[in-house]
Amino acid sequence: MGFDLEKALGGISGILVTPYGEDGNLAPDRLSPIIDRALGAGMHIPVVNGNTGEFYALTTDEACTMVAEVTAMVDGRAPVLAGVGRGIRDACKLAEASAKAGASALMVHQPPDPFVSPRGTVDYVRQVSEAGGGLPLMLYLRNDAIGTDGIKALCELPGVKGVKWATPNPQKLADAIAACDPSITWVGGLAEVWAPALYAVGARGFTSGLINIWPERSMAIHAALEASDYVTANALIREMKPFEDIRAEELNGTNVTGVKAALIATGHDCGPTRPPSAWPLTETQQTKMQSFLRANGLV
Repeated sequence: MGFDLEKALGGISGILVTPYGEDGNLAPDRLSPIIDRALGAGMHIPVVNGNTGEFYALTTDEACTMVAEVTAMVDGRAPVLAGVGRGIRDACKLAEASAKAGASALMVHQPPDPFVSPRGTVDYVRQVSEAGGGLPLMLYLRNDAIGTDGIKALCELPGVKGVKWATPNPQKLADAIAACDPSITWVGGLAEVWAPALYAVGARGFTSGLINIWPERSMAIHAALEASDYVTANALIREMKPFEDIRAEELNGTNVTGVKAALIATGHDCGPTRPPSAWPLTETQQTKMQSFLRANGLV
């Protein structure tokens, strides 16, 4: 089935959790009702092996399994964006597996190596692209220290269609947009709370972990932003902000914890998180989460 990938990339990137069973191993089937609900609500592009999917807690083989399983579950209903990354050999292996599984595009995690050069990152992305057989690329930028020139060099690589901007620096985003090819899609990579500020300088769409439990709210926020109705968007965000506040605690170490705790509370047990993520929520955090879920009719 053909998709308008550019339109999808500018929509909601739903970052799916990675489910585990009682034995701690992958339990992909537990995602099926979550994917069905999110796609039914209108989610534009599901993302497997993103950070809400605990990408760095997975082995590369597990990540390869997840992209195959998620692509099969989506079953042509939407384009699938597959996260790839870590060391260059692992990233290339995962890119190849993602292409074989039928992913529509690759989301390239910024290399976590402590010694990363801007030109080395260009080589990294180029090799990943080759391993992925030329699939379109979405760069995932969590650190803008490489500067506008470094970002421009990455965006000039063949196959780069967009950037998920995950730093709270709207002005630097505006500078990057101005410096790069206007065909690049810039996506707010800091979920719903930061979406209005990033939209204001030219981003379109946003990443979402909320999509796992309340996709209808994510879609309503996206619709308001697309209509430039910031009053409505901000009102909708205020009502879901307690969820994001819990996820931001403990140096963001409860980011996935909050999503998985909410899934358990709403009857979709996807297991705990793996260390070094926090698990479980503290009693105070859990009380806040339950209040949020009850207030919005989710339990």
